[in-house]
Amino acid sequence: MYCRAYYPSKGRIVLNDRVLFDSEKNINLPPRKRNIGYVFQNYALFPHLTVEENIAFGIKHLSKVEQKSRIEKQLESIQLTHLKKKYPIQLSGGQQQRVALARALVTNPEALLLDEPFSALDNHLRKQMEHELIELLKTYEGVTLFVTHHLEEAYRVCNRIMIMDGGRGIADEKRDTIFANPPTLTAAKLTGCNNLSAIQMVTPSSIEAVEWGNIVLNLKADEVLKGKPAYVGIRSHHIQFVFGERINNENIFPCKIESFEEGPHFITVFIKLNENSSLSLEVQIAKEQWKTIHSNEKQYVYFPPNHLFLTEA
Repeated sequence: MYCRAYYPSKGRIVLNDRVLFDSEKNINLPPRKRNIGYVFQNYALFPHLTVEENIAFGIKHLSKVEQKSRIEKQLESIQLTHLKKKYPIQLSGGQQQRVALARALVTNPEALLLDEPFSALDNHLRKQMEHELIELLKTYEGVTLFVTHHLEEAYRVCNRIMIMDGGRGIADEKRDTIFANPPTLTAAKLTGCNNLSAIQMVTPSSIEAVEWGNIVLNLKADEVLKGKPAYVGIRSHHIQFVFGERINNENIFPCKIESFEEGPHFITVFIKLNENSSLSLEVQIAKEQWKTIHSNEKQYVYFPPNHLFLTEA
């Protein structure tokens, strides 16, 4: 919609005080007047054009001198000057991605839209290109819209995150805020939190987690309740297995290990706190911890108050 690849049925789009679309006023600027750079999911490079010709595609209206200056600047920034005469088929996936990004940036756009730019890359190249993108964007003065389904990728690349559900924005916050305190149950699930329970308020500073066996949890001292919280959540890597004298502290409960799943670096342990628990909880631990935890006759888990969050339905 920002680039006019889709036609919205109604609404308003404003970029830097310029109205790009307004259904009520019948405004719908053509792509060439929107000044938005766009990197397609599959890069969409022109196969019959060389690297430098692809980059130059959107600046043909400029003088030859200006075109050459901008192209050389972009080639230098993506470190592909030595490949400027090559065709897309002669490039690797990562090199093609860099050319697509340079083509989008050469027009000096007010905004840059990146539509899952790493989806076609393998894990190693994906991480490498992610790092390069972060470095390139440090010198870009416009706003960047980065579309991805990968939560960790969004966290590393973006300072601010908007969560979409059913075509509507349901959360828009700084990245740390949105992960630490998702505003709704749906936002919590979409940011990867699998440990969620309906609650009953016990005191202003404690709640009962109904689906975790009716355990009573103390919240952090400065917790300010907003709206009407209906659920408590905690991320799997924040729950801790504890032993020894610590088992008598607050927010520590005995548990039963039901099963576990082994990954390359971590183990996800599924536990229940008591016979009243209707939901299992996920606890992510380093592989090195598993032998110690599994060898203990009884297991206890700790819910740090500063990592518990309350959210609305």
